[in-house]
Amino acid sequence: MKVERPSKTLRELALDNLREAIVSGRFKPGDRLVERDLCGQLDVSRTIVREVLRHLESEGLVASLANRGPIVATLDLNEARQIYEIRGALEGMAARLCAERRDPEIVTELEKSLAGIRQAYSGRDMPGVLANTSAFYQTLFSKVDRTVAWGVVNSLTVRINHLRSMTIKTENRHIEGPAQMERIVEAIRTGDGNAAYKAAIDHVTRASAIAEAVLSAQPKID
Repeated sequence: MKVERPSKTLRELALDNLREAIVSGRFKPGDRLVERDLCGQLDVSRTIVREVLRHLESEGLVASLANRGPIVATLDLNEARQIYEIRGALEGMAARLCAERRDPEIVTELEKSLAGIRQAYSGRDMPGVLANTSAFYQTLFSKVDRTVAWGVVNSLTVRINHLRSMTIKTENRHIEGPAQMERIVEAIRTGDGNAAYKAAIDHVTRASAIAEAVLSAQPKID
């Protein structure tokens, strides 16, 4: 007779759905987020919509303007640069440590995520690309017990995925990105720590350059 409770509350589901809509680009930077419209789209109360918008504002995805109300936030170029600096330092370190660990299981897990990325690209499944990319980097950190470093990266996941959602759609990124990640895996496979570090840095540096170009082209929001 026991009623099974859903694993997520209605508020959490609404939060996940609206966050995904922003990160995936369904809602563009500067788009107004009208509470009445969101209530209908999400099929939840205005109270839940307001709570979700406040939460997304704390994550940097939503901004509140005095004359317009909540809008999808414009990504800040300086903030993006800092995020990529953090990524480069920590992911380079993790890649080096993975190579020095010389554990075939690490390579197996990374190859699994990389295959998932390529498959998602081929199916034009951008959420799948993001999910498999996050899994790739989680493996880098978790397999060498760098839980604190992963915690730092994970705390930036929403902002990182927002940036990734733009860079992965740029021309040839579906080929270039996985190829760069393949070089990370190959260096780890051969146990070459320096090459793994360099491959990770090169990948982040290229992603940063693409993001900077995209963000510089964003229209100004008054």
